This record gives sequence, C-alpha cells and structure tokens, in this order.
Amino acid sequence: MTFRALTSQLLRLAPLPRRLLLIAADALFIPLAVWLSFWLRLAHPFNANFIQSLWMMPAALLIGVPLYAFTGQYKGLTRYVGSQALYRLAGRNGLLVVLLVLVGVMLRLPLPPRSSWLLLWLLLTGFTGAVRFALRDLLVSLQNKPRHALIRVAVFGAGAAGVQLAAALRHAGSHSVELFLDDEPRLWRREINGIAIQPPQILRERRGDVDQVLLAIPSLSRSQRRRIVDDLQPLGIPVLQVPSVEEITSGRTRIDALRPVAIEELLGRDAVPPNAQLLGPGIAGQVVLVSGAGGSIGAELCRQIVALRPRRLVLLERSEPSLYGIDQELRRSLPAVVELVAVLGSVTDGQLVSRVLQEQAVQVVFHAAAYKHVPLVQANPLAGLANNVLGTLVLARAAARSGVASFTLISTDKAVRPTNVMGASKRAAELVIQALAQELPATRLAMVRFGNVLGSSGSVVPLFREQIAKGGPITLTHPEIIRFFMTIPEAAQLVLQAAVLARGGDLFLLDMGEPVRILDLAKQMVRLSGLSLRDAQHPQGDIEILCTGLRPGEKLYEELLIDAESEPTTHPLIYRATERAIPPEQLWPQIEAMEAAIRRQDAPAALDLLAQLVPEWQRGEVGGQPQAAHPVEVSHG
Repeated sequence: MTFRALTSQLLRLAPLPRRLLLIAADALFIPLAVWLSFWLRLAHPFNANFIQSLWMMPAALLIGVPLYAFTGQYKGLTRYVGSQALYRLAGRNGLLVVLLVLVGVMLRLPLPPRSSWLLLWLLLTGFTGAVRFALRDLLVSLQNKPRHALIRVAVFGAGAAGVQLAAALRHAGSHSVELFLDDEPRLWRREINGIAIQPPQILRERRGDVDQVLLAIPSLSRSQRRRIVDDLQPLGIPVLQVPSVEEITSGRTRIDALRPVAIEELLGRDAVPPNAQLLGPGIAGQVVLVSGAGGSIGAELCRQIVALRPRRLVLLERSEPSLYGIDQELRRSLPAVVELVAVLGSVTDGQLVSRVLQEQAVQVVFHAAAYKHVPLVQANPLAGLANNVLGTLVLARAAARSGVASFTLISTDKAVRPTNVMGASKRAAELVIQALAQELPATRLAMVRFGNVLGSSGSVVPLFREQIAKGGPITLTHPEIIRFFMTIPEAAQLVLQAAVLARGGDLFLLDMGEPVRILDLAKQMVRLSGLSLRDAQHPQGDIEILCTGLRPGEKLYEELLIDAESEPTTHPLIYRATERAIPPEQLWPQIEAMEAAIRRQDAPAALDLLAQLVPEWQRGEVGGQPQAAHPVEVSHG
C-alpha cells in the first residue's frame, strides 16, 4: 500500500480511532521528552541522575495523558489546528511539569537539576505540537486537488484579510496562493507563511504563473479599487474580490466567498459621510410620505427614512407588485416605533392624495413618482405629461393645502435644455413647484436635480450585463456619449439632506463626480466578466460592441444647469441654484389648457403648450412606437 493510500485511510477513520492515534502519539513522545531533557542537560543518556529519576517517565505518562484528556486536548479538529491550540498545549505542558515537581517533592523522590524542568517543558510542547501541526498539514494536503489542478492566485493585500483569505483557500483545497501583492514598499521581499510579498508590478513578469488576482482589502474606497482594477485589467488576468467588511462582520458571507468586481463598485465617487445636522432632524419623529415608493429612488428613500425612525411612513405607489415588494421588505426589519402605511394609487388622483395627506397628518413629502423611460414617454407623450406634470401639481398643491411642512421633487438632469418629452415634462414639473412656492410659501417646496443612478430602472449597467450574458453584442447609440453616475444609496442620502436645507422654491444640484464615457464602461464590463472584446484588431474576441446612432431626443452630454449659477451649501456635494420661473398667473392658464388637451387626447396641442412652457426644449419627432430600449438613457425613479 502506498503512503498516499495509507494516509487516505486515515481520513476515513471515525473520530474515536483518530483520537486514539493522537493518544498513542502522546504516549510515545511524553516519555521521550523526559529522557531527552536529561540527555541534553547532562550530556549522557544513562548517567546516575537519570537512573535515580526514572520514576519521571511513567509518572509523566500517567499524569500527562489524563491531563490532556481532561483539559480538552483531544476534542479539537486536527485539520484546523492553529496558534491558539499551540498556546493551550504549552499551558497544559506547563501544568504537567508543575505536577511532576509536586509529586517528586511530596514523595521525596530524586529530582533532576532545575534547568531540566524548563528543557522538559520545551520538549513536551515541541513534540506534541509538532505532531498536531504535521497531521494538520497532512490532512489538508490529502483533501486538496493535485497541484496541477489548483487555481493559481495572487492575493492583492498583505493585511489581515489577505492572510485570512490565504488560510481559508488553503483549507478549501481549490486554490494555490503563489504570491501576495501590496502597494506598501516596506512589505516587499517579506513573506507570509513562506509566500513572498511583491509589488503589483511583478505581475507583468509573472502573469503566466497566476490564473486569478484576488482583491483582499474589504475596506477599499471606490477610487482605490478603480485604480487597482485599471492597472490589472491590461494584463488579461481575471480579478475577483472578497466581500465587504459589512458582509463579513454581519455573518452574511465568508471571507473566501469570492466574486467578480462589479462595475457599480468602480463607478461613482468615494462615499462622503452624511452631515449629522442635515440627515435625521427633518425625518425623525415626523410623518413622511414617499410617492413612487416602489421605484428605484423611492424604495431607497424609504429604506433610509425608516432607519431615521419617523413616526409614520406612508408609501404611495400605483404599481401593486412594486408596492407589495417594498412594503414586505421594510416590514421585515421595521423598528417598533415606526408605523408603515401602504397606499395603492396614483399621484394624479386628487381626491385620494388629499384624503391620504389629511388622514395621515403628513408633514414631509418626497415626490419620486414619474414616468422616466425616455423612449416610452417619447412614444406616449400624453401619459408622460399627465403623470409628470399634472401629477406633480396635484400632489404638491394638496400637500401645501394640507399643511405639509416640506415637499421635495426628485428631478433629473434631462430637464436641462431637454431634447425629449420626458426631460421637458420634468422641467415643466419644476416650473410647477417654483410657482407653488410663490403662492403657498408656508410649505417649503424644493427640487433636487441629479443625473444617472446606478442600478435604477432602465440603467445601462444591468442592460449591458444582460447583453454580455447572452454573448453580445453590446449596443450603444454613439461612441462619444458621456454620462455621470451616482449610486442609488448616495443619491437618496443627498436628497434627504437637501430637503433640510430648503427655504422654499430652491433648486438643489447634486455633485455627480467625474463623467464616464459609456463606450469605456462597456469595454470595462466585458473585461470584468473575464471575456475579450471582438473588433477589427481582435476578430476572435468574445463580445462585440455595436454603435447604432443617436436616437431622436438623445444627448451626447448631460448638464445640471440651464443658465443659472450654483452656489455652495453647508454640504460639500449639494449646491443651490435659482433658474427662470414663470409667474403663477401666467403658468396656471397654460397648465389648465394642457390638462384639457390631455383629457381630449390632443397630443399636438399638449406638446405645443409644453414647448411654450419650456422654450429651450429641442423638439423633435414625438409619438409612434417606442424604439427598442438602448442603454444610454439612464434615469431614476
């Protein structure tokens, strides 16, 4: 029988026989340690002192094995032996030496020189510890695949997470850690468990030795993660990462639960801590209503509002599945002090809206309900105008007349010099809020305007991901399209803080960070998926990118201001601006005429009125069937 076959039989042994093997090993090494302590101390294996002290060999065995068993030495799993087990073993052996001394003193037996006791303790700890560590390594190696079948990895990060990841992978038996990578020069040319720590640049020379790079720095900021991934991607080595610190510490996942780097974790800006004076005081203990509560932004607003412990949160949503989903999600972790009320209905229903506001005694409103898919609203302009313009008027006017203290409209960068009906309708909604702020100043009416949010309904990222999963091609309308991106949680957090800054009629702009070229985004998503681009230079690549041409109403660039200038607020990412407004006495007749045109389904008349309200609207072809959705018109709601 070969050695590997013999050791494989060891793996299949029941727990009791395995413990008996450890006991047998200890029974061998305890007397051996006693004898060696004499030999090494007295330089003779059988001198007179040793013969006089022979009682120590059976005594150490009779005391040691029961002591080990009583103190739990044989309860541990050998394959997971670590430094803590060694420390406990050293303590047990120290106690064993003390008991031997006490026996010798109490029975007046011959004792060896005092220095022999220290040597005995070291030998006992060395022998018994070595047995366990050798068995651990043997068991782990037997569980591992053959070396040629292991995934060779470089762990990026020589900190605690990197060490824990390497240990977890070693026990899992599926990966072989070839080297550690770290940006810190003082760590270079040092080792962790015999594995060298090298600068990241070494991968250019050793790319053939590594199948994957594992990011083991859970606390990386977005900018740091983006820089590392940008440096590694040209090497053509897949990059995976460990879960976040929150996921690990909460117990939701293990450190070796590796996953690809998501594009959402590279886009956007590093998180900015909220201003404690702005986040909370406007919500805590209040009755808050969120319209469009089941949408991307509305749902995240609800999650963050609940965490701030309002007295009551009212969810207003016209989609039954969306309302059910967010209602059930919030109730699973709802604080006892928060009451949740789900209302199924539309913001265009004036009687419903007024009743809910009065019955629930609403004090704060966040209006996130909107039709925002550019192609659909372009093909169905009357529905878009009814929901986005008239719905805003109905809800805001009812809120002001019901005594609501604060009303915040979630707007969009597409309202700036709009090139489509959706953007123009949102600009008209802003005009409605500006006019109501002049008429009804008791309610602080404000607008928050920002750009694309990652992961929202209609977002570019999930669409690209779906196209990649299907093998391509990725479709975008123009290679030079540029967009700003912000995560949904960050956008919602900034909206909540902006609402506290409102004085009435305010237009708030959110700092969207650096712009992203959509073509570069598509290429990066392909590489993050472990695939290659197919183009004229690489005809054998996996995924092709096709540019289909700009659609009617589509912009190359987005902007947040029409002709006003912004001024800073007390929050570094929130700016206040004042833009052209239409006096109420001029606006309301036009809105009433638009409402009449919508009732009689007169799209040309309604759009003519929209063009009068928003003269900067670059009116193009409107109506007809919506085109297939393209990934560059990303909106929120």
